Amino acid sequence: MDAMTAMELDIDIRKTLRSGSQRFDLSVQVRSNHRRMVIFGPSGAGKSLTLKAIAGLLKPDAGHIRLADTTLFDSAQDINLAPQKRQVAYLFQDYALFPHLTVRQNIASALLKGWRNPSRKLIHPEVEYWLEAFHLEEQATQYPAQLSGGQRQRTALARALVSHPRALLLDEPFAALDPALRVRMRSELDELQRRLDVPMILITHDVDDVAVFGEHVVHLVAGGVNDHPEHHEIFRKDRAVMESA
Repeated sequence: MDAMTAMELDIDIRKTLRSGSQRFDLSVQVRSNHRRMVIFGPSGAGKSLTLKAIAGLLKPDAGHIRLADTTLFDSAQDINLAPQKRQVAYLFQDYALFPHLTVRQNIASALLKGWRNPSRKLIHPEVEYWLEAFHLEEQATQYPAQLSGGQRQRTALARALVSHPRALLLDEPFAALDPALRVRMRSELDELQRRLDVPMILITHDVDDVAVFGEHVVHLVAGGVNDHPEHHEIFRKDRAVMESA
């Protein structure tokens, strides 16, 4: 492992969801000290539920979630930190940018409490830093509809990082992109994450994402972790192929 920041994560959670006669049981146990963790699996495996539990958007029925020296959730100790107190940034699949706010305002919105919109005249040093870091200075006064797919992703990342989170959570960040843009955005996120040194957890159903970002791969199937050695060997070979390309 190189000098990039590692992430100490300990997850042991259970959650049962019911809809009519249907039932889904999530049971995930993971311990990781890697800078990049990928939660991989088909639709309906429980990937998004796990990510939302880490972010505080879903409360497990039992278990614990610990990030470094902070307990985010522990049913036995009655601990369930609010999302805003967990110091993790959640990047939604569609980026969830505010269409009525400029790029600068979207980034600044992460620094404000409540529902008040940042002023168009606001100049905040933290916001200006991330505009420069993501090469968005020329787009600062533009609205999301005026941006390219890559610019929208960088704006969403800047908004996620402006509050200095301890980890970045990404919900299938490339799923909505066409194949050519997907390749370019993977490369861009790879470079940005290495440069900014922010630990991340990414969920995906795409083996190409695993090959690029999968330092630690958690394979979910039907709500549980699949620890079969065969799957880890496949991921290892895919990663080796991508790194030699």
